Amino acid sequence: MTLAIALEPTPIETDAHGVVRVAKTRITLDTVVTAFLEGCTPEEIGEQYSSLQISDIYLVIGYYLRHRDEVHAYLAERQHQSAIVQQETEQRFNPIGIRDRLLARKNQYR
Repeated sequence: MTLAIALEPTPIETDAHGVVRVAKTRITLDTVVTAFLEGCTPEEIGEQYSSLQISDIYLVIGYYLRHRDEVHAYLAERQHQSAIVQQETEQRFNPIGIRDRLLARKNQYR
């Protein structure tokens, strides 16, 4: 019996906003790589994110392991963008005292 060896495409796609997701799911590359770097096994990642196929998780981790520098650069850029959005949001909506303001608003309508 001869084993047919075929290359499996990495199941990742970039959406319209430039976010890399595991194909046909809403799970981001960031999510899978971060869980892996925190010590989760592919099986544990699959338990946490049931929309992921275990074979896809292995392929995504394999992609990460072969392209660490590019993935780390992508993750750093995503963190930078996230920090900018958080800063802009905090400038528009001051988070200091938010709990007190919300409780006061809740009590106002009682």
